[in-house]
Amino acid sequence: MTVVTSPLAGTAIGLANVPDPVFSGAMVGPGTAVDPERKPIEAVAPVDGVLVSLHPHAYVVVDEQGHGVLTHLGIDTVQLNGEGFELLVSKGDTVRRGQALVRWDPSAVEAKGKSPVCPVIALEATMDALSDVRESEAVQPG
Repeated sequence: MTVVTSPLAGTAIGLANVPDPVFSGAMVGPGTAVDPERKPIEAVAPVDGVLVSLHPHAYVVVDEQGHGVLTHLGIDTVQLNGEGFELLVSKGDTVRRGQALVRWDPSAVEAKGKSPVCPVIALEATMDALSDVRESEAVQPG
């Protein structure tokens, strides 16, 4: 079983509350979402594994069982072209749960008209594969 922890501090809100139909409809995969604290923060690895995809606004970590977890930092933040995001690691790195991967400021993202809500998605999984999915409660990274 893969234990996935929150990649950032905030409030778990569930995918249905994500302001994007692709994520809220679980088209990418099942999971939850975090409405982050509005201050400069670090997004961390939600699982131990290899960082197989890394962009300023999103990353995927694959654990040793082959389970991929996508963390998407905000909605439509790809349109910011990396502005306001600082990468702390490199694609291909082996990372540990709780390790800082990206430094960013959700309040700055919001000031640019983008939602800072962060979907956390189990890639290539079904909802049946998930248990204890957090919604409507405070969460801490790692």
